[in-house]
Amino acid sequence: MPRFNANLTMLFTEVEFPQRFERAAKAGFKAVEFLFPYAFPSAQIAELLARHNLRLVLHNLPAGNWEAGDRGIAIHPGRVHEFQQGVGKAIEYAKALGCRQLNCLAGIRPAGVAEDLLRKTLVDNLRFAAQALAKENIKLLVEPLNTQDVKDFYLARSAETLKLFDEVNHPNLWLQYDIYHMQIMEGNLTRTIRDLLPRIAHMQLADNPGRNEPGTGEINFPNLLRFIDEAGYTGWIGCEYKPSGKTEDGLGWVRGYLR
Repeated sequence: MPRFNANLTMLFTEVEFPQRFERAAKAGFKAVEFLFPYAFPSAQIAELLARHNLRLVLHNLPAGNWEAGDRGIAIHPGRVHEFQQGVGKAIEYAKALGCRQLNCLAGIRPAGVAEDLLRKTLVDNLRFAAQALAKENIKLLVEPLNTQDVKDFYLARSAETLKLFDEVNHPNLWLQYDIYHMQIMEGNLTRTIRDLLPRIAHMQLADNPGRNEPGTGEINFPNLLRFIDEAGYTGWIGCEYKPSGKTEDGLGWVRGYLR
């Protein structure tokens, strides 16, 4: 049966971040993820996880100034030192929180930078991160995003992400497959998941359009989730969607899986 974890950046936003751990546990989730932990001391997050008997399955590397529009800095030639420092910070948090997977967002193409320099910067940064995380037995994930929501994001499809992995040429590189983003960019969800399953370490979901909970859009989630289970996927699936109302009111689709 598929395993679902709550994304605390997106769910239970009716309360402040520290209170979302209790809400997730009361809803039946056994694990959580979030975009970034860095606004809080790792000891505080670790205590919340322990108090509510939750496992942390994923967070992101530092991605620059999110409020100012950054969506990752791995592609920026002028920010390599910042990226490398961020890798170290992410490892510190991951080790303190028992998190064995970290996701890297490549970033939005900076204007006026040559394509070959962007590519070399990204390849070198991913190789650096993959090596650093491998030493700590932490997986490095890379996630393509759709370019309708994030204009000019550098990685937008599964195949181009795997091509990048070939260039980096390090075994500690894994695909984070977000069903919502890939439905927009490439469709063919079941076939793509089947073909790429050995490279997928984590999945996330939301329905399309709207990025709300399953059952609100066009994706046939009962069929898709059955396929994912039958295909042998054993990782977590992060509920990274915007609830269309109160979070708990939209959890009917997942309650059977959480029992």
